[in-house]
Amino acid sequence: MQYRIIRSDRKTVALQVKAGEVIVRAPRAMTREEISAFVEKHREWINKKLAVFSKTPSGPTITDEGIHLLTERARQIIPPRVAHYASLVGVDYNRIAIRHQKTKWGSCSGKKNLNFNCLLLLTPTEVMDSVIVHELCHLKHMNHSKEFYNEVLRVCPNYKQYDRWLKQNGGDLIRRMPSK
Repeated sequence: MQYRIIRSDRKTVALQVKAGEVIVRAPRAMTREEISAFVEKHREWINKKLAVFSKTPSGPTITDEGIHLLTERARQIIPPRVAHYASLVGVDYNRIAIRHQKTKWGSCSGKKNLNFNCLLLLTPTEVMDSVIVHELCHLKHMNHSKEFYNEVLRVCPNYKQYDRWLKQNGGDLIRRMPSK
């Protein structure tokens, strides 16, 4: 199995499958043999994740024009929802950007800028809102700690259900994006 290794000052090893690529994030001191054993130990999980990327989309490919229209519509729909949930979370933010990414549904920067994927408009409203809440909660906790998830669940009690929906169906939506 092929994989890319990214070494850093981290203390633990982690696996990531993004857009069909296997990435191993490892401590600098970890040997290739230890990394290989770790990958082998998690082969079943990796294959399950890779299978998601190998499926063909169940819907038609979204055209470039369709992406443009989704982006424009998202610029109208998402900011008012962000404002609503920001008041519930109790945070301020700066800029909101709408993108068409193949690996992320949303992100948040240290400068309080928020980014959202235009494909969120193709998800149920509750799922879109759960991503918005997730990113806004990062303005309080820039991690995925217990405190972070407690805040997410306070504002969005059914977050786990919506996150599961995104994990089960999101890959199919992303596969419908035009390939460049």
